[in-house]
Amino acid sequence: MAEKSKTTKSSTSAKAKAQPKPAAKATTGSAQQARSAAETAVDLPVGVVLGATDRLAELVEPFTDRSGAERQLKSYGTQLRRTVKRTERRGATARRKATREAQKTRTRVEREARKRRRSVETTLKRNRDEVEQRVRKAIEAQTSRAQDLVDQVSEQLSSLR
Repeated sequence: MAEKSKTTKSSTSAKAKAQPKPAAKATTGSAQQARSAAETAVDLPVGVVLGATDRLAELVEPFTDRSGAERQLKSYGTQLRRTVKRTERRGATARRKATREAQKTRTRVEREARKRRRSVETTLKRNRDEVEQRVRKAIEAQTSRAQDLVDQVSEQLSSLR
């Protein structure tokens, strides 16, 4: 389909809008729509084929002669090296980050373990001291009772003699 220039299109559209459409022209409009749909149905596949041909030519063009092919292969090699280096850097960064996180976690766990150990040792020492104090008091109380009993028995024996 031949395209009209913008000025032609706009002047044709303006004329069409200015004139009233008789009933006979309505069928011409339907014919125009049918013609436009048919042209689109033909133009679309032709455009797809031309686009595919252009892309294929772009792919094949660098390989049409030896120097072009060598240049293209060198370009592919460069792209591959860059991609490999980028991937290597990402891996190294991820490894360093994971190592840092592991060290932080280890330090945090060790600190928490030391804190808990100190807490347990302090509690055990306090409990041991408390138990020893209670035992000493109990022994002293029992010793004092026993001494009182001995004194009472001695008094009673001396009063009997």
